[in-house]
Amino acid sequence: MNVSASTPIYSITPFTLLDYPHQSACILWFAGCNMRCLYCYNPEIVLGKGKLTFENVLDFLHTRKNLLDAVVFSGGECLLHKNCIEFITTVKKMGFLVKIDTNGSKPNVLQTLIHQKTIDYVALDFKSLPNTFEKITQSNLFNAFKQSLELLLSHSIAFEVRTTIHSDLISKEDLTSMIHFLEQKGYQGQYYIQYFVNEAPTLEKMGYSHRELDSESLSTASIQIVIRN
Repeated sequence: MNVSASTPIYSITPFTLLDYPHQSACILWFAGCNMRCLYCYNPEIVLGKGKLTFENVLDFLHTRKNLLDAVVFSGGECLLHKNCIEFITTVKKMGFLVKIDTNGSKPNVLQTLIHQKTIDYVALDFKSLPNTFEKITQSNLFNAFKQSLELLLSHSIAFEVRTTIHSDLISKEDLTSMIHFLEQKGYQGQYYIQYFVNEAPTLEKMGYSHRELDSESLSTASIQIVIRN
């Protein structure tokens, strides 16, 4: 592999049992993002610069062969980097399972990865519906997200949809509409809701967020709401 001398990766979480279902993994945090979500927990990653080259990452991964099952590409937005397909392909060839955490803004890159069979699992962030999407993300990328969702639904790759809820930004009624949107698209299975963590450092100063959702009443015949604390 012709590894770029650039430093796209902000940091590495060397071990997690929480970020890839039923697998041990590490997380590669890619610097930079094309959204500026008000509640973003990683402002230093989104606004900062990378510190590690991919050569650094490969050196680390070679020491984790047969110790870790998977590598999670996260951020920021990991699919923004111009060499991300090459990076992911290299990691997959090393024998690791590969998970992508994405905001869905790069459907063309996602399509290439799916067709090349170089990714095994995708976590797709569903920020909101169009009426609040621009306010929450400071971007106009909802249609790109929708394309990514439709792409994942049309293939057999394992994926999950997840949403971070701040009560000032997404109401129970908004969430109900988001669930109906997923149903209309044909999504089935678990839909993960992550409450905003009060007092966490974020991109914008956020007020107190209430935790008042009831997963049982929100779940439907085809979609099970799972609240992650």
